[in-house]
Amino acid sequence: MGNLALRVEGLGKLYRIAGRANSYRTLRDSLTDAMTAPFKRARSLIRGEAYGASGLQEEIWALKDVSFEVEHGEVVGIIGRNGAGKSTLLKILSRITDPTEGYAEVYGRVGSLLEVGTGFHPELTGRENIYLNGAILGMSRAEIDRKFDEIVDFAEIEKFIDTPVKHYSSGMGLRLGFAVAAHLEPEILIVDEVLAVGDAEFQKKCLGKMSDVAGEGRTVLFVSHNMAAVQTLCERSMLLASGRTVFSGPTPEVIGVYLESATNNRSNVVFGEETVRKGSGGARFTYARWVDADLQPINSLPMGGSATLEFGFEAYRRIKSPAFAVRLRTVFGEELVGWRSAVTHGEMPTTTRGGVVRLTIENLNLLPGIYGVKMGLSDGREMLDLIEEALELEITPYPVYPTGKLPDTKSARIYTPCSWQHDYE
Repeated sequence: MGNLALRVEGLGKLYRIAGRANSYRTLRDSLTDAMTAPFKRARSLIRGEAYGASGLQEEIWALKDVSFEVEHGEVVGIIGRNGAGKSTLLKILSRITDPTEGYAEVYGRVGSLLEVGTGFHPELTGRENIYLNGAILGMSRAEIDRKFDEIVDFAEIEKFIDTPVKHYSSGMGLRLGFAVAAHLEPEILIVDEVLAVGDAEFQKKCLGKMSDVAGEGRTVLFVSHNMAAVQTLCERSMLLASGRTVFSGPTPEVIGVYLESATNNRSNVVFGEETVRKGSGGARFTYARWVDADLQPINSLPMGGSATLEFGFEAYRRIKSPAFAVRLRTVFGEELVGWRSAVTHGEMPTTTRGGVVRLTIENLNLLPGIYGVKMGLSDGREMLDLIEEALELEITPYPVYPTGKLPDTKSARIYTPCSWQHDYE
């Protein structure tokens, strides 16, 4: 296989989605099902079906016919919108889940960081989890001992190293998880959205460490919505959409294709079952759109203009003082500004059904381009609904300065009104 680290051929992953469950079942129904279950299971096995498959109504291919090769020492970015199949691909390569079709050949020891705390036992301490993960990677105790201090120093959790991981904050868990995955010398490092959590200093450390790992000749597969990080770290990338490989090549070209496909003027969006969300589901956003002062829908906004973000939501229980959050960010994933109702407005009235909320933003001093909107809804204790890629806003050029010239759009994202005075001799 020469210098090959990964070979993926025709990889596919099929999920079957169950139909709507019965709204009410009696004790008699449950007892009947329990008595007949062995016979139904036997009939399914004779037919070669998974038990219960006949009650499943819809099939979804999270991945379909994905093929690529990665050589040792390459740093490859994998990008795409939420639901494109990126995380499913990494779970297959990490041997967490099996493919439905095709195969993946992995030549080397794999270290994965797919979620905060992946692979950690919550009842074990940080110290015990480091040794456990090292053993899973096939490392000897002497090898782990050699790296132990470096891992703890990188994670900045020396004071809590003998505390059970279940007491760690999400940031502490992320730091330890990345430190273990990066320092225990896997030949292939798989990282999924590690920059989505953590402060700027930690993100900088992560990027630096991944660059070091690549410089040592090890392989990195990097998934992120932060296009600036992907462009900095990866020479080559591939774009996934609806579970398929859309484009593969030099990272700048792949990002260009992604941004072109992503900016389809999503200024008025209805959220449905296909919307990728996070949260408990106690309430949900139903739609969002940009409107003008007369509440008429708009597709774009001139530089320095004012606009209103209108969105609807449904509550499925009593929500006391619902708190809304909106963040505006660039297509590279850089967050520019955010508005939280609890800070900028105060308490919102309690609701049992939901309604419509409008956020008016005055004098949006952004340079021309496409900007993404992230929306969240909580009750002060838990996140009820979170949509990372809710909708977009296009800012169009406008002569905001007397010269009629536009500010530099290559090195900046915002502008501010200004004036100059001079007093020459």
